[in-house]
Amino acid sequence: MMRKVLTIAGSDCSGGAGIQADLKTMTAFGVYGMSVVTALTAQNTTGVSGIIEVDPEFVAKQIDAVFTDIRPDAVKIGMVANSFLIRIISEKLMEYDAKNIVVDPVMVSTSGSRLLKDDAVDSLINDLIPLADVITPNIPEAEVLSGIRIKERESMIKAGHLIEAKTETGVLVKGGHLANRADDLLVTREGSEIWFYSERIDNPNTHGTGCTLSSAVACGLASGFSLEESVLAAKEYITDTLKSGLDLGMGRGPLDHCCRVRTVRD
Repeated sequence: MMRKVLTIAGSDCSGGAGIQADLKTMTAFGVYGMSVVTALTAQNTTGVSGIIEVDPEFVAKQIDAVFTDIRPDAVKIGMVANSFLIRIISEKLMEYDAKNIVVDPVMVSTSGSRLLKDDAVDSLINDLIPLADVITPNIPEAEVLSGIRIKERESMIKAGHLIEAKTETGVLVKGGHLANRADDLLVTREGSEIWFYSERIDNPNTHGTGCTLSSAVACGLASGFSLEESVLAAKEYITDTLKSGLDLGMGRGPLDHCCRVRTVRD
């Protein structure tokens, strides 16, 4: 049976992040990908030069179109730039009783551009995140959500538990911003701590890493795997895309989402 995954996120015209990265990831995992566009961005590997937000009512129509025809087995949510979008998405997910929801709380792009407005943070925490099975903040995002500074493993653990207690959902704190290693910490709804250890790949081209990881987790959940199994598979995929060594653009280039597809073909 073909599994289906929906991404609700912004468009990246350069193809490295957002819905473009999500759909490539879904193809690599062998699931059927669908998309609801929340924003159009003018961006590339060097930064974001413009954002046009999609009208919330039209976002709602897109969600209706998907759920009333090809119901997704999992939903990944990325860039939602304002509180109006967050609320309408939350309402629609509850209306359709959506399952296996992964929220990537996108606040800052890889190049450092702010992507989430200040007034949307409270709505993200109160309306959307509580619907998720897991959220996937990086270190800067986890600092915003937890209210503490994160410098090492101990503060990652503290932040993870603070966020879980506040949101009552699973939290995957991504450690890529820390030095030397790229270890991630999953704090489950039950309060368990699960570490995912991985080497740091010597590759500066990390544009879209967060989008890709959260989409890969959603693919695993849609396929019937546990959260721990889904995170492990997602981490292994990210490692492969980085090790492939794709080098495009003049800034932080995109991942090689098709590395496994080419390996099979070759």
